[in-house]
Amino acid sequence: MDKLVIEGGTPLRGRVRISGSKNAALPILLACILARGPVRLANVPRLKDIATTLGLLRLLGCEAEQDIAAVTVCVGPDLQAQAPYDLVRTMRASVLCLGPLLARLGKAVVALPGGCAIGSRPVDLHLRGLERMGAKFNLEAGNIIGQCKRLKGAHIHFDFPTVGGTENLLMAASLAQGETILENAAREPEVVNLADFLNACGANISGQGTSIIRVQGVDELSGVDFQVMADRIEAGTYMVAAVITDGELYLEGCSITDLDAVVYKLREMGVWIQEGKSGVLARRGTKLVGVDVMTQPFPGFPTDMQAQIMALMGLAQGSGVIKETIFENRFMHVQELVRMGAQIKLSGQNAMVRGADHYVGAPVMASDLRASASLVLAGLAAKGTTEVRRIYHLDRGYEDLEAKLTNVGARIRREEQ
Repeated sequence: MDKLVIEGGTPLRGRVRISGSKNAALPILLACILARGPVRLANVPRLKDIATTLGLLRLLGCEAEQDIAAVTVCVGPDLQAQAPYDLVRTMRASVLCLGPLLARLGKAVVALPGGCAIGSRPVDLHLRGLERMGAKFNLEAGNIIGQCKRLKGAHIHFDFPTVGGTENLLMAASLAQGETILENAAREPEVVNLADFLNACGANISGQGTSIIRVQGVDELSGVDFQVMADRIEAGTYMVAAVITDGELYLEGCSITDLDAVVYKLREMGVWIQEGKSGVLARRGTKLVGVDVMTQPFPGFPTDMQAQIMALMGLAQGSGVIKETIFENRFMHVQELVRMGAQIKLSGQNAMVRGADHYVGAPVMASDLRASASLVLAGLAAKGTTEVRRIYHLDRGYEDLEAKLTNVGARIRREEQ
């Protein structure tokens, strides 16, 4: 197992290329199960979760390869219906093969998913929606076993705008008979990117990006060339990296359009952000002040940026309250930040953050992907040496993190733990 060793206190300056979005690429890769013919996807990041998904596609009977330019996926003649536990347990997104397998084969055996330990993320909304479309499910030995004839369109209202549930049903509905209407659907840009991919393959989807999505089922989807969107959470993380080190970074290949809530809060804190022709420039303003933040479904402040902005607020003047409304167990990074000198008090869903003069390097333990990022950010700003342990989480979601940070001046290296 590896760790990152960070010598803090160096302002980051230069340009960082923002990679393709992991959270968009994973459902798009699994949606390839629906296509008859090869799919070529550009801008797919080289990450552990991507490699796991490609391995899953191969086990299901697809050809799936990634080279420097793109990922190519082609469904073979012997598509299988079972996604085994050994792969699914490491990555929650694996459950997104449920809808495509049911739509393509009429059956699916998918192990209950794993992923980051940030709280309960049940798949009941996925199953309820698919049942409305005609699927029947049993739970046996930790597997979701689903069967159906051809799925039929249905009117489905989500109790909560679930991203994974919306994506699973979008894929299933694309080959269903008749019209499917998804109400209170997730509006995240990654959902829009998936719908755009499916439409490029021949699906008939409208309303993506709003709370009501309509899908007219078609008989067949075809292969296509498609580009995955840039990773908005990676872009937000590097914005914070520029500011927390009192540096300046130009983030190539991203737009602030999908980061409105994050940009708004950063500007409220005193961050200077300007959009250019090919990216976004971020740097610290005259002073940094604490603000109140509440995580919400898109277009609200994303839960995936909560830990990063907490690390930044820990060095701001004054205080602010961060309220986490999405996951009940997403404050596990707090005690690690406190070890570095942060002044944070927890009360239920709320974290009161009072700005400290500085962070001090310390050995810390990462608990999930975004928590890992917050500890790296704090280490970049800290006095002394920080060791971030259990960084396999980072390898799941940030492409070439050490190389990108080193190229803009960070003193960071990977060592065996």
